[in-house]
Amino acid sequence: MSIFRFLGSKTFLTQIIIAVVVLGALVLLVLQWLKITTNHGEFVTVPDLSKKTLNEVKGTLDNADLRFEVLDSANFNPGYPRYSVIEQEPLGGSTVKRNRKIYLTINPSGYREVSVPNIIQVTRRNAESMLRAVGLEVGRVEYIDEIGKDMVYYIQYQGKKIAPGEKYPKTTKIDLVCGNGGEEERKKEEAAKAAEEAGETNTEQDGGA
Repeated sequence: MSIFRFLGSKTFLTQIIIAVVVLGALVLLVLQWLKITTNHGEFVTVPDLSKKTLNEVKGTLDNADLRFEVLDSANFNPGYPRYSVIEQEPLGGSTVKRNRKIYLTINPSGYREVSVPNIIQVTRRNAESMLRAVGLEVGRVEYIDEIGKDMVYYIQYQGKKIAPGEKYPKTTKIDLVCGNGGEEERKKEEAAKAAEEAGETNTEQDGGA
């Protein structure tokens, strides 16, 4: 009976109330500590940084309480301004905690330079394939009177002769100068032979008269 009397006493009820208050206070302190140390519940939406310059990125992310880091530049993309954001991780629209770092890939200033392959004494067809394989393009194709038909004799860029191994930005147009198989020389020889035969014919006719 004394136990039941104690449980119903004011002293016991007071101790229960004190214990509940202390426990509640401890819970609030723990939640506050978690909020401070982990930013619990403090989330922001990642802005879309596509095509923004680094100066624009800095201002945008500062306002969102986010940080950024630039990764190695990608291959040049003509669809984006130079030195602008091509890719980002996390993507725009994602929800992240404050002070999260956003990783950016930046568009370089232009196409990467590549070496011109050695296409001298190579057929035009193979030379065109070799140029395209490294990212270069075929410009004008000119023919000169050389015996190797469709054989590349030298290459040019903007009207100037260049050598294999020189470097130019991708998509640069390289002009080819190929042989025509000696067609002009054959025409001259055929014309000379025809003239010679015509002269012999006239001589015979004059002698016969």
